[in-house]
Amino acid sequence: MAKSSKLETLLEQLNQLRADPTSAESIAQLRSILQSRYAIAIAQAAKLVGKFELSTLQPDLVTAFDRCLVKPVETDPNCHAKAAIADALYRLNAHQADLFLQGIRHIQLEPVWGGQADTAAKLRGICAMGLVRMNYPDAIAEIADLLADPEVPARVAAARAIAYSENDQGVPLLRLRVLIGDEPAVISECIAALLKLSSQKSLDLATRFLTAPEPQTQELVALALGESRLPAALEILTTWWQKQADPELRQTGLLAIAMLRTEAALDFLMTLIAKGRLLDAQNAIAALQIYRQDPVLWQRVQSAAAQREDASSLELGN
Repeated sequence: MAKSSKLETLLEQLNQLRADPTSAESIAQLRSILQSRYAIAIAQAAKLVGKFELSTLQPDLVTAFDRCLVKPVETDPNCHAKAAIADALYRLNAHQADLFLQGIRHIQLEPVWGGQADTAAKLRGICAMGLVRMNYPDAIAEIADLLADPEVPARVAAARAIAYSENDQGVPLLRLRVLIGDEPAVISECIAALLKLSSQKSLDLATRFLTAPEPQTQELVALALGESRLPAALEILTTWWQKQADPELRQTGLLAIAMLRTEAALDFLMTLIAKGRLLDAQNAIAALQIYRQDPVLWQRVQSAAAQREDASSLELGN
């Protein structure tokens, strides 16, 4: 059978397995697919194993991962299979330190137009989470290296892994990464982790980056403050919002305030809706759309809007 035909057969088989992947017959078929040489099919099978927590297939995942490390550019282009396997093992809470260590250190350079690209950044990030979840003793040391990774997605994943670890040994690493500078996505993820691990000591640092020269950094840090749900973040966000002239940043500021979901934050937004400028009132309503399915809160929005003389100009949505 031709390669494309064999792969199509395996993918169709996987589609059928999704109806009942936990049966004995399905598990046998998944084991067979994991033993195949088709990375795309292996990746899809691994996703099913992880989603349905088929722990009996853990040894087969490990064997498939090892196989994909042999001439990896050929056996697993773009690292899809290895990343899916590592994610499945993470979901299974697998204690596979050797595999996660191989993955967090794996670099896979593949040819692209004009040179080479590393396709293993996602894999390294997943393996960082795997080491944390299994309480690997030297996880922070491994993640520290990942925080200096050349690839942005890997550095973002490192910050998330440190936050997930809840280990305050990661705090100085995160602060150093932020203070030496990085891409907005990395800085904001590090600040989000710091706000989780060391909230009171990190609020001042977050505030400093709300005046960063890059609007994207300001935007992402504001959202990180909103996600923190820290009551003290409200004053920081409202002060920043009031100084903003950029319309998009003003909208982001109100969304971040809404994300706090403290009573004081909601009161601030309700007052804007009832008494603020029309544009600010409309933006506050838009920010609160994330709670549109909360009937009690949405009744408050409608009541605040009804207090305005120009209430007919506001759009409350469906």
